[in-house]
Amino acid sequence: MLGTDIAIDLGTSSVKIYLTGKGIVLNEPSVVAYDTQTDEVVAIGREAYEMTGRTSKKIAVVRPLNNGVISDFSLAQYVILHYLKKVSTNKLVMPRVVVSVPCGITEVEKRAVVDAISSSGVRKICLIEEPVAAAMGAGVDISTPHGCLVVDVGGGTTDMAVISLSGIAISNSIKVAGSAFDEAIVKYVRRKYHLIIGARMAEEAKIAVGCVYPRKEVISFLVKGRNALTGLPQAQQITCDEALEALIEPAMQIVGVVQDMIERTPPELVGDISTDGLILTGGSSRLYGFDTLMAKKTKMPVRVPEEPENCVAVGAGKATKFIDDMENKNYGVLNPLSAVY
Repeated sequence: MLGTDIAIDLGTSSVKIYLTGKGIVLNEPSVVAYDTQTDEVVAIGREAYEMTGRTSKKIAVVRPLNNGVISDFSLAQYVILHYLKKVSTNKLVMPRVVVSVPCGITEVEKRAVVDAISSSGVRKICLIEEPVAAAMGAGVDISTPHGCLVVDVGGGTTDMAVISLSGIAISNSIKVAGSAFDEAIVKYVRRKYHLIIGARMAEEAKIAVGCVYPRKEVISFLVKGRNALTGLPQAQQITCDEALEALIEPAMQIVGVVQDMIERTPPELVGDISTDGLILTGGSSRLYGFDTLMAKKTKMPVRVPEEPENCVAVGAGKATKFIDDMENKNYGVLNPLSAVY
C-alpha cells in the first residue's frame, strides 16, 4: 500500500504520533510559545514547556488543545503541521491519519480537529473515540460480544466507556483530570500556607508525593513560590498526606461519574465487567493509589496496563488497519473507527 498510515493522539498535555510498523515515534508536550507582538511562534513542545511560568511580557506560553478539543485553531494547525513534517517518511504520498477524540465531542469540535489536520496535506482522516483506542492499546479484543469498561484519565478530560462489539454501549466524559489535580494542589497550598505556586511546581509535587490513597510511608516535597501576604519568596515542605487531602476531591468526582455510568449500563454488560474488572488508562492513572481507590469504590478489580499514558496512541495505531474497511463495507467486519473524512 502507498504511504504510511499515521495515528495521532491529540492530548491536552501531550501530542503522540504512532507510525505503522514503528510504534510511537513522537511524544511532545502540546505547548506553544509565541511572540505576542509579532504572533510568531518561538518554541514548540519540550522547549516551550520549559518556558512555562518563566517568560517575559512579550512571550506567551499556551496549550492550543484544551480538554481534548482545539481551543486555538491556528496554533493547533501549526503544531500538527510541525510534528507531521517531523515524522513524515514519504514526501510524495500523503499519509492517511487516524486521530483520537474524546467521546463527548460535538460535531463542531470534530470538524475543527479534521480541518486542522487536513490543512497539513493528508488524504484521509478517520476518527476513533479515546476509550475505544485505549481499550485496543491495553490489549483488549473489543470485537467480541463481551463488555469491557475503560476509564481513560488524561490531562484535560477523563473519558470512560463500556465497549462491546467494537463500539460504545454507554459512555461519559468529565473535564476533571490531570490539570484539575494540579489546580487542586495550587489551591490547597495557597489556602493552607498563603503560598502562591505555579502549575509546573504543582505538577512536580503531584508526581513526587501525589496520592489518592494513603501511602505506607510519609514522603515530602519542597514547593517554592511567593507568599501571598508578604510578597516575598517562600519554600514549604508538603507531605503526601497533605497531597492526599488536596487530591481526593477531584479523584472522587471521577469515581462518582464511573459509579453513575455503571448504574446505567445494561445488566448483561455489567455481568461481564464485574468478572473482568475495569481498565484504567491515561497518564493520570499513574497517580499513587488511584487503582486501589477505584477498586474499593466500584467493588470490582482494576487493572492498569504497563504504559497507561500510551494506550490511546497505540490503540489508534492498531486501528489504522481498519481504514480500508471504512470505504469497502465488508460484511461481518466490525469497525472501531467512528467517522471518515
